This record gives sequence, structure tokens and C-alpha cells, in this order.
Amino acid sequence: MGALDYISSFCTVTERKSKRKPLQTVEIKVKMDCDGCERRVRNAVINMKGVKTVEVVRKQSRVTVTGNVDPNRVLKRVKSTGKRAEFWPYIPQHVTLYPYAAGAYDKRAPAGYVRNVVQAYPAPSSNAPEEKFASLFSDDNVHACSIM
Repeated sequence: MGALDYISSFCTVTERKSKRKPLQTVEIKVKMDCDGCERRVRNAVINMKGVKTVEVVRKQSRVTVTGNVDPNRVLKRVKSTGKRAEFWPYIPQHVTLYPYAAGAYDKRAPAGYVRNVVQAYPAPSSNAPEEKFASLFSDDNVHACSIM
């Protein structure tokens, strides 16, 4: 900060700065059956202040809202249409180490997705049996088998 900036801070009138919410993406699971349901959800969310884009994928029952918005307000606005809605509970199946852990597999999930549960990830300090067996053999040196 230079001397000119320091002096000019005393001379200028400070403007009231409004706090803007950060740009974020909100994903919501909404049960939609027809084009009318899709249109009703889209129109409810697109009219919100701060919304930049709205993407509706009816096949996955998914609404993606991008903008300077509060996630809870978006969820409340979607619920005001009369549809059951919740935050998107699924993550891609290839991200989890244990996609068939208890509670992770959901037959209502879209193809390639599983529920985001804690059991799908290994504990940070535990040595899983798969990791122990994988370290017994080395692809780099085939003669370095630790069993022999």
C-alpha cells in the first residue's frame, strides 16, 4: 500500500459493500415425472436472485443450480413446488473404494452412482487386508516376492 493509497483512503467516501455469496453449484434430487414437473421446478429456481444457470436432468431426477445462492434456500424453493426434494446424495461409483459397503448401494440410484456414506471409504489409520496382500508382490521386481 503506497502513500497515495493511504492518503486517498481518508479522502474518499466509503461505499457500503454488500456481502455476496460465493459462486457455487447446488445439486438437488427431485422426483419429476413429466415435462410440466420439469418446467415448474426450473421456473421456480431460475427466478431466484443470484442464479446463473439451471440444468434439469429428468432421467436422473437431478437439478443442478449454479450461482451466488444459498443451498438451503434453493432446496426450500424447490420444495415449494410440491415435489419431494433433497440434496444430491450420490457420488460416482469409481470414486469410492468400497461401493458395495452397507448403505452405499442404492438400487434407485442412477447408473454409475452410489450413496455417499462413510463406510465406503477406509478408515485413515486402518490397514485393510487388500492393502496388505497388494504389498506382498511387486510388479517392478518379480523376484522380490516377500512370501518366498
